[in-house]
Amino acid sequence: MKQYDIAVIGAGPGGYVAAIMAAQAGATVCLVEKERPGGTCLNWGCIPTKALFSSAQLLKKVRHAEDFGVMVDKVAFDFGRAAARKDKVVNQLVGGIEQLLKGNGVDLIRGQGSLEGPGRIKVRCGGVVGHLAARNIIIASGSVPVVPRALAVDGQNILTSKEILAIKELPESLLVIGGGVIGCEFASIFSTFGCRVTVVEALPNILTGIDRQAVREVEKTFKADGVQVVTGTSVEALEPAGSMVRARLAGGDEIEVAKVLVAIGRRPHAEGLGLDAVGVALDERGAVTVDDHMRTSVEGVFAIGDVTGGIQLAHVASYQAGIAVKNALGGDVAADYSVVPSSVFTLPEISQVGRTEEECKKEGIAVKVGRFAYMATSKAVCEGEVAGSIKLVADAESGRLFGGVIAGAEASSLIAEVAAAVSAGMTSEQLAEVIHSHPTLPEMVKEAAEDAEGHAIHKVSRRRK
Repeated sequence: MKQYDIAVIGAGPGGYVAAIMAAQAGATVCLVEKERPGGTCLNWGCIPTKALFSSAQLLKKVRHAEDFGVMVDKVAFDFGRAAARKDKVVNQLVGGIEQLLKGNGVDLIRGQGSLEGPGRIKVRCGGVVGHLAARNIIIASGSVPVVPRALAVDGQNILTSKEILAIKELPESLLVIGGGVIGCEFASIFSTFGCRVTVVEALPNILTGIDRQAVREVEKTFKADGVQVVTGTSVEALEPAGSMVRARLAGGDEIEVAKVLVAIGRRPHAEGLGLDAVGVALDERGAVTVDDHMRTSVEGVFAIGDVTGGIQLAHVASYQAGIAVKNALGGDVAADYSVVPSSVFTLPEISQVGRTEEECKKEGIAVKVGRFAYMATSKAVCEGEVAGSIKLVADAESGRLFGGVIAGAEASSLIAEVAAAVSAGMTSEQLAEVIHSHPTLPEMVKEAAEDAEGHAIHKVSRRRK
């Protein structure tokens, strides 16, 4: 039986990063994965969705080509080609990860991994069972979609985010159950493609937890694109209706659609890992319990990513990978989640980091806010991307930046500067003093910081005392 310094179960953005980091540190490492490297994020989540998002983004731009003097006789969209491109992107990146694992000397073991005792892992691949030993084990098994029994997925017309990414033909109509990040991203993409979309959300608003001013920008686009948003309502039942699906809403209303996407969240995937064999503790949600060092209740066993029930973001899993590896190799590093950027790839994009204005007010923290609009930014006007704005939140007295939110073109890239500023403990005044290239979209960050201090150049700001 081969002995490793570190064995990782699950090759998602937490697992494969942990394996490579450990190998780079000189450890002997194996990575156990039952499917393809990259996990849900690369194969059935973040990446294929963003490949389709890029198609939607370009399609929307081309529809306004005449505004730029580019004359297009006929704009047509081929979903089959977009889906094929999406698959090509995924396959290319999966191959890249496999090469990185090989290049770093990580043993990639195909099969379902489970714990069978202290420092021991059983790997099942078809009818073959193998065994390996490791001084330290990192569990990175991710999460799976939440699917209530009343909304049973059939893989044909009633789908989760995994199945909808496998369809080859664009449905005429789509019901999205859940107005969170996943649901709104798919609603934005498919409505741009020409699909008639309805979003049903049980809570009072879509995209709960995100700055409401930013969310309103997405709501405006949904309205313009004909997306029907029904909030404060749940779907009670789904029934086949020939080639269609009939959805019964709370209150008795019915909707008949070609496809249904169930996107009401994801839950930790801790089943089948043999955790009870070694006594790894789970919480009431079925998530692996970890401390801020990513240690579980069992010595030598760590857990990272969605399986821990924390922030469900690929980059958080990758960050936790570094924490777990360092501690598995004798370090003493604690995780810090105070500055975690997140992005919603709707049209327009929304990104935020740190504390929101609303959160600060709830905590009784006095803040000053700087705002700046895309329509007042020369580069945004040149690009025809005038929808949206940026908001920065800072301490009212010290000016230290608490966070920011951006709704608009390239928000997912622009938020990086805000995250760096918040992480570095910068004040709005210090950020405002940084020279920004002109004309660029990042100038909005500078102007919002100036606005927080009451002296933005390209808007009339309230004077600060």
